Amino acid sequence: MDSFIAIDFEISNYKRTSICSVGMVFVENKQIVDTHYALVKPEPNFYIPEFIKIHGITHSDTREADSFDVVWNNILPKIGSLPFVAHNKAFDFACLKATLAAYNLPEFANDFYCTLVQSRRVLPHLVNHKLPTVSKHCGYDLTNHHNAMADAHACAAIALKIF
Repeated sequence: MDSFIAIDFEISNYKRTSICSVGMVFVENKQIVDTHYALVKPEPNFYIPEFIKIHGITHSDTREADSFDVVWNNILPKIGSLPFVAHNKAFDFACLKATLAAYNLPEFANDFYCTLVQSRRVLPHLVNHKLPTVSKHCGYDLTNHHNAMADAHACAAIALKIF
């Protein structure tokens, strides 16, 4: 796969609609050409302490942030027909689908691939297939795991190696 968008979401609570940050890495012809990161006011707008421990984002960080519909509509022209890639598509696609529905936005119709599934296929010898493990194997040093931008970069690095 030569051109795609690696994407990662962080959420503030157990609701898939509670996206509080998004990281996107735009790859064209196997080269990173752009990135996009945004804090997002989650829906519903509350944080659970265990989620804050994971990603470090708090209510005060997103108090003045745009809602997802604003963030999405601003970036959508750049997305075009490019496919998405995520490490654990099941989570990220569920978040995207639920959040688009919550804001009455059109369903996402682009292809959506999973580096977790693909890494299990092509790298069965790894001790596990968690993002830090697979990204390290692919030559990317993930130093800020659970930051949406860092995780999207790691996902892009993996996708460039195994797809």
